[in-house]
Amino acid sequence: MESHRPILLLTRPEAQSRRFSDAFRDRFGADWPVIVSPLTEIRFLDPGPLPDDGRDLVFTSENAVAAFARLTPGGRGRAWCVGTRTEAAARAAGFSTRAGPGDAEGLARAIATSGEAARLLWPRPVHVARDMAKSLNSAGIDTVSVLIYDQISCPATDAATTALRETTPVLLPLFSPRSARLAAAAIAGTAAPLWVAAMSPAIAEAAAALSPQGLHTAETPDAAAMLDALDALIAAAKTG
Repeated sequence: MESHRPILLLTRPEAQSRRFSDAFRDRFGADWPVIVSPLTEIRFLDPGPLPDDGRDLVFTSENAVAAFARLTPGGRGRAWCVGTRTEAAARAAGFSTRAGPGDAEGLARAIATSGEAARLLWPRPVHVARDMAKSLNSAGIDTVSVLIYDQISCPATDAATTALRETTPVLLPLFSPRSARLAAAAIAGTAAPLWVAAMSPAIAEAAAALSPQGLHTAETPDAAAMLDALDALIAAAKTG
């Protein structure tokens, strides 16, 4: 890699990308070049009447919390949350909370083994990597899902497109298999060398379509591990 810094390209929705950008710059330098180019936009949906039988909630993202809270101000009951970030959002919305290990599979396992959940409501997006209702119903826990938001695909911004036409390397963190597929559709085959950090092995598999020059999978499904993965990529790129 050349001596100048690679560009960090963030493709999550605006709010999540800005937060990750702040964390990245806190660790690697406030002057690091960052381009925010969301490839999805969150659109809330009207799910119609919701079950009113005292079910616990299952939240697999902060967006689900925001979408559900707008329909039920003040929260209601207990919420099982995929990780600490989602748990913080749910608590701020008025729910009592339990946090999972950071991924949907681990959350389903934690709920199933807790012995504390009998009936659940899963406010979910249109696109999911794991069917939580199927997993929990298979474990004998009565779970109802309801569509509460969509993730609308967006084209890459002009700034991202211009950067990807150049030869400066690009760091690309990917947080879901769908984001990897959207990135492959939007930016695959560009001139810039891509150094990809994937939050899970499934995401890394989906990212192979980007033909990255470097790929590193985070050890755990959280932002801190993603920063570690980017650190490893930066070090590898400098010596490669």
